[in-house]
Amino acid sequence: MIQEKEHVQLSEDQRKAIFLALVDAQDHEMNVAQSRIFVGEHFNVSESRVREIEREGMKNKWPPLA
Repeated sequence: MIQEKEHVQLSEDQRKAIFLALVDAQDHEMNVAQSRIFVGEHFNVSESRVREIEREGMKNKWPPLA
């Protein structure tokens, strides 16, 4: 299980990097569930945190969506 510090606040740039990595992973043959796990492990954040960032990125049309 991933051990992240619950109270660590990620900057917007960090969240954007996670979102970009998530989209990139999905563009390279990973399904959504696999990409969330892969990106979470890479950035040492929980899958629920990845989901939050995913929703935020889609809502705000972060790159590469913009």
